[in-house]
Amino acid sequence: MNDMFAALETLTHRGPNRRDVAADTLGDLLRGTALDTDTANLVVGRLVSLAVNEPVTKVRESALNSISEAFNHHRLPLDLVEPLAAAMPTMERELLEHTLYILGATHDPQASTLIEPFLRHPDPQVREQARLAAAAITAAEPESPTHKP
Repeated sequence: MNDMFAALETLTHRGPNRRDVAADTLGDLLRGTALDTDTANLVVGRLVSLAVNEPVTKVRESALNSISEAFNHHRLPLDLVEPLAAAMPTMERELLEHTLYILGATHDPQASTLIEPFLRHPDPQVREQARLAAAAITAAEPESPTHKP
C-alpha cells in the first residue's frame, strides 16, 4: 500500500518521467489482485485525471494503459472514466485507441454514444477500435438463457 500512496503522490511531480513511472507503477498494482474495488476506483480516478490534464503524450499513454489494466480484475463504472471523453478530440491515435478500449470495457450501454462518433473517424485503426469497443458493449448486454447442446 505504501507503494501505491507514493505513486499516487508522484502523479503530481514536476518531472514528466517521474509521473510516467508512477502511472506505470499504478498499472502494475491494477494488473494484480492486491487492490479491492474501492481502492482500484480511487487509483483509476487519479489516473483518469492525469490522462485528461497531462500535457506530455507518453505520460498520458501510460495513464491510459494503466487504467486498461484495471479491467482485468475490476468492473469499473462509466462515470469513473467518462471524463476521458472530453479529452478525446485532442488525443493522438494511440491515445484514442486506449480510450475507446476503456469505454468499451465498462460494458455500459451509455458509453455507446461516446464511442459512436469514432466509428467514422478518418483513421482506420481508430474506427476498428471503436467497432471493437461498441461490440464489447453489445456482447455484454443481458443474454437470453443459455441453451446447452
